[in-house]
Amino acid sequence: MQRILADTATDLRRDVRDRAILMLLAVYGMRSGEVASLRLDQLDWHHRVIRLFRLKRRQPQTYPLVLSVAEALAHYIDSVRPKTPHQQVFIGLQSPQRPLTTSAIYDVVSRRFVALGIQVAHRGPHALRHAYAARLVADGLTLKEIGDHLGHRSTSATRTYAKVDLIALREVGDFDLGDLQ
Repeated sequence: MQRILADTATDLRRDVRDRAILMLLAVYGMRSGEVASLRLDQLDWHHRVIRLFRLKRRQPQTYPLVLSVAEALAHYIDSVRPKTPHQQVFIGLQSPQRPLTTSAIYDVVSRRFVALGIQVAHRGPHALRHAYAARLVADGLTLKEIGDHLGHRSTSATRTYAKVDLIALREVGDFDLGDLQ
């Protein structure tokens, strides 16, 4: 993720837009449809929150607007986003200027993976969602907490993200139990 974000650290219009998209995917574990449908009125700058409508839960969730994400969004909206009557945050840069679709969000991510030569099984937005979930697992969150962050309706949907951390497992296996062995 660091390599992908470093690749967008320019003032090129596409990079400014893509950086904001990539940060939403990586920092909040958003689905591509959630990014594509994100509207300007869901960004509450005054209270520093982002209000997402989680597609699978069919309900809104509120998250703190992380400073780095807020900066990326503000830079895009203030300097790159075309003037348009559309309320969606992300708009195509070429005419006709319409809101980005989920497939366009996929292309943003996939194009970065390919350009940087990053080899992964899946190179779309869901790969970033998986990376976000893996980070939550590594941080010690429960499946319920991870599911809540990801907008899952049940913990069974979250189980696919609960990968075994082999390094941590080896540390547990090497733990000296003393006389308890």
